[in-house]
Amino acid sequence: MFRSMLVRSSSSAKQSLLRRTFSSSSVPERKVAILGAAGGIGQPLALLMKLNPLVSSLSLYDIANTPGVAADVGHINTRSQVVGYMGDDNLAKALEGADLVIIPAGVPRKPGMTRDDLFNINAGIVKNLCSAIAKYCPHALVNMISNPVNSTVPIAAEIFKKAGMYDEKKLFGVTTLDVVRAKTFYAGKANVPVAEVNVPVIGGHAGVTILPLFSQATPQANLSGDVLTALTKRTQDGGTEVVEAKAGKGSATLSMAYAGALFADACLKGLNGVPDVVECSYVQSTITELPFFASKVRLGKNGVEEVLDLGPLSDFEKEGLEALKPELKSSIEKGVKFANQ
Repeated sequence: MFRSMLVRSSSSAKQSLLRRTFSSSSVPERKVAILGAAGGIGQPLALLMKLNPLVSSLSLYDIANTPGVAADVGHINTRSQVVGYMGDDNLAKALEGADLVIIPAGVPRKPGMTRDDLFNINAGIVKNLCSAIAKYCPHALVNMISNPVNSTVPIAAEIFKKAGMYDEKKLFGVTTLDVVRAKTFYAGKANVPVAEVNVPVIGGHAGVTILPLFSQATPQANLSGDVLTALTKRTQDGGTEVVEAKAGKGSATLSMAYAGALFADACLKGLNGVPDVVECSYVQSTITELPFFASKVRLGKNGVEEVLDLGPLSDFEKEGLEALKPELKSSIEKGVKFANQ
């Protein structure tokens, strides 16, 4: 089973149950398309999805270099058949029949590039890809990784609305990397096994809009206010930490691919009817006054089954929630405006 391959479970009984549940003979055929599969996130994500026994068909799309990635990954002796598609002319074939579309397409921020430069490039890419999804696989679940997620998810929603194909239950901003980081950093400070840690992360997927709820972390550890403040800041700045460590030569590609694969696995389980699959994701929401918000979501056969409420927040988290709202609101509005230009 995919997650237990990546995270060692403490319970062998649980593992054997998962193996029985997901023996490849009993799971449905599922086509997964990755748009941007030859990029820094796309290649390791393609590898991880090839290892997932829930995937029967893996469709890899990019504007260049996809045949090589597909040939390489396609030699791995796991269930899914792999096909690589390259260029605009082949986008329709890449998408047709997809149950799940994952979008890591776009460019990372390079030295000298402003956030507006990055926004305009990636927003344009997302706009075009979502127009094609609406046309060729309108009922697929869509997992948005392309940054800035706070804006690209609203862009996708607007494009789907224009095509008359918007289903709020099927569009997800992937914020799993924030959860993965929060778990890792918390486990280090709390001195508990990281595989047993859970930390919900709410808000958005950039800077101060990322709000880990360490007051709800399990197992509970008695950490001081200063430590929790530092953990929150480190989770919010996780992307910058990686960019600086790579000295301008890259961003968080491997950890993002891992997080993207975890969330895709949860979506596939939901589609297959596995009960009580709950993950944090940035979705259309009425939990706050903002139209999009990341919180815990129960996944099912139609995508979002239920957006769960935030639960009790500490005073520090309540302040963080109010502080993030203007920034997130502005990012959402920026995406809507771009889509409607």
